[in-house]
Amino acid sequence: MPIKVNLDRIMLERQIKLTELAERVGITLANLSILKTGKAKAIRFSTLEALCRELRCQPSDLLEFVDDDVFQDISLL
Repeated sequence: MPIKVNLDRIMLERQIKLTELAERVGITLANLSILKTGKAKAIRFSTLEALCRELRCQPSDLLEFVDDDVFQDISLL
């Protein structure tokens, strides 16, 4: 998947647990876990906004584009 979620790294840096963040953001623990593990297919802007507010970060800190084609090209060498 070309979009990587770096929520676990940001949470570690901010020393915040999943349950605490879920409560502060107002989403279920299950949905936050799905996002953290990179299994989410989409994210609402309101959720992204709440995460950025609580974690004091930018959307680009949480989401990263990883070009799979670059890795495939390297493996062909």
